[in-house]
Amino acid sequence: MGFEQLAGLRDRLRAEKEQAKAESAPRPKRKAAPQAKPREQDPAVAAIWPLQKHFPLAFPVNPAPKVPLKEGIFKDAEQHLELLGITREQLKLGISTWCRGARYWASMVEDAPRLDLNGQPAGVVTAAQALHAKQQAGRQRSQDRRNRAKAKAPAAAPVAEATEAAAEPAAQ
Repeated sequence: MGFEQLAGLRDRLRAEKEQAKAESAPRPKRKAAPQAKPREQDPAVAAIWPLQKHFPLAFPVNPAPKVPLKEGIFKDAEQHLELLGITREQLKLGISTWCRGARYWASMVEDAPRLDLNGQPAGVVTAAQALHAKQQAGRQRSQDRRNRAKAKAPAAAPVAEATEAAAEPAAQ
């Protein structure tokens, strides 16, 4: 190995060592800006938390799978508004949000038991309800795909314009 190769190897090893040292060095913590506002809590989440606290079998905490709820669960939960410490509108928002989404729709399979607030069986999911849940999940997946495509499209447009602008002077 010649001197030039050894010098190149030495420089490369030195650069790798410095890079490893920089990566392992503790990074300074970012301080919140003094004018930063505290995050506002989502009203649906604020309504779901008391339901999960007081009725954990009917409203399990993630990652536990959701369970199909008894038809008319709102009427049952409405009797516990004082215990929950939320309004009727908040309860309605919380339950409607809970019963919407992939985790809930995945639980809606034919003949699955529906549970009341105490986690006791109170009916079963019918074939029509299971089919409806499957359709809802499919609609949400396709809507999510469309939203992701829209989010990517505007970001790609400025890049294409910049590429075209850079290519124009070369063509002249």
